[in-house]
Amino acid sequence: MFDAIAVPFGMLMMWLYEFCNNYGLAVILFAVIVNVILLPFQMKAKRGTMRQTRLQPKIKELEKKHGANQQKYRQEVMNLYKEEGVNSMSGCLWSFLPLPIMFALYKAITAPITIMMGIPSSYIEEGGAIARKLAELGFDAAGGGYQQIAQTRFISDHFSEFDGISESLKNIDYRFLGIDLGATPRWKLWEFDWSAPEKWLPMVLLFLVPVVTAGITVAQTLITQKISPPPAADGQGASSMNMKSMMLMMPAMMLFFGFAAPAALGIYWSAGSALNILRDIWLTKRYNRLMDIEDEQRLSARAKKEAELELKRRETERLKAENKTALNPSTSKKKRELAEKKEREIKAADWEKKHSGAEEAPEEPSREGTRRYARGRAYDPRRYEGALGAGEEPPGEDAEDQEEE
Repeated sequence: MFDAIAVPFGMLMMWLYEFCNNYGLAVILFAVIVNVILLPFQMKAKRGTMRQTRLQPKIKELEKKHGANQQKYRQEVMNLYKEEGVNSMSGCLWSFLPLPIMFALYKAITAPITIMMGIPSSYIEEGGAIARKLAELGFDAAGGGYQQIAQTRFISDHFSEFDGISESLKNIDYRFLGIDLGATPRWKLWEFDWSAPEKWLPMVLLFLVPVVTAGITVAQTLITQKISPPPAADGQGASSMNMKSMMLMMPAMMLFFGFAAPAALGIYWSAGSALNILRDIWLTKRYNRLMDIEDEQRLSARAKKEAELELKRRETERLKAENKTALNPSTSKKKRELAEKKEREIKAADWEKKHSGAEEAPEEPSREGTRRYARGRAYDPRRYEGALGAGEEPPGEDAEDQEEE
């Protein structure tokens, strides 16, 4: 899989080397070009990560409110992301792009003849033109390291002898600031030859390449955390643990690859990490300013919408009080039918009340419960009104009954 990516990368590396005639500078320029190509994707990832970070206070409120119901909590968080236009995976997807590029570059660096120069592998296989010439000149493949890099060094030392074999064959000089970028750093310092500076200095410089690479990786992680704290995945504790793991894993991985791969790969990663630090500082300042403006606009629009809704609510209440409400034209057909049915029922009840032929039942002062004449047929509670003097009381029911008898 990496061969398909490595071929164009190798061609670009070869073109850069021929352009500046310096292998180390070509590696650094390659890192710059890769960062420029990845800039739109990294900008998207940075924006998504910063937007998630800004939502942490709201997410913590949801956690306090729905912490006991994890399903409800996750649904509310998803609704919040959707409302704010945030993709929870946007900060993760693009962060893995540099790794396959580094592996493809590793393939190109360790196979300079077949990938960077584009010479068919049959030339260096047994019986091939380059393989025969190498054997004729006494090339020893038992020296260790990467085979094609060793072959490229030998060809560069005897370049005139390979004239005419292939027009694509190039003379590559791996030296950069006193370091052989085609060599693999060694970590066993006690095996160095400390007899003279010209022997141990190149080895020490080579040893420092993976160390510096790991150090820059740690610095990048710390600076990124400081200027833009990462969002919590499952709470602050989980986020802190993930970042600590990342701080340990990435430098350890770079240290391992630094002592297992040619030094050119360490120079590439160091240059890329330094560029990433500058990019993060710039993007953080830029997006903080833009997001402040966006948040202010969003709050203003939300306040305006709430004010409009409150105004409509008050107007509806006023119309209801004056019985002047009108059906909203955007109301669904089902709701309109229900409203019309209710209105017909009210009108029918009013009509029935006004045009009913039934007379009201006459007043029966003598009735008591089901007994129609319990107080006498001629009982009239107002018969003594105006006939009694001051201080007199009407006769009781017993007197009325006696009089009736």
